Amino acid sequence: MRADRRKIRWGIRQERISMVLRRETSMSLPKIKEFLDSHQIKYVVISHSVAYTAAGIAGLTHIPGRELAKTVIVKLDGTLAMAVVSASQRVDLAFLKAATGAKSVDLASENEFKERFPDCEVGAMPPFGNLYGMAVFADQSLALDKEIAFNAGSHRELVRLAWEDFERLVQPRLIRVAAGNRAAEAA
Repeated sequence: MRADRRKIRWGIRQERISMVLRRETSMSLPKIKEFLDSHQIKYVVISHSVAYTAAGIAGLTHIPGRELAKTVIVKLDGTLAMAVVSASQRVDLAFLKAATGAKSVDLASENEFKERFPDCEVGAMPPFGNLYGMAVFADQSLALDKEIAFNAGSHRELVRLAWEDFERLVQPRLIRVAAGNRAAEAA
């Protein structure tokens, strides 16, 4: 009798875990893959354990923080846009304001942008503003690498592809967005 109860509890626990995983599954990865495939782009999908910070993802995937891009949602004069920097950097809002000529630049709150990314987990948005109707401002240091890796809409998957392919498809505006300089942060 006790063994039966344990099996039932185990089954219920497994079903709850399965429900959570199904609910958290991102629809963004198929969208990104379809977009990249339709343009005959070569890419790699990297699966990893759940991680919520760029530093955590870099550690799990053994990708240096300077080679992993993160997407930060900002508001330029009230309009949502993407600022893309390496995981080891921070967005400098003053640089962004000066480079864009915006009167006001602020970080967007999750409540302000989560509905814009219905197929993504909050905080794991890929830097494909063209797929979400947003301008993309990428730090110029990202162009120094031959490849770019970024969240694919979930906290469990990355996509890695050639920088030149990313630049051609997304057409980000390359400006200084990151605080500090990459050479100092890489040291």
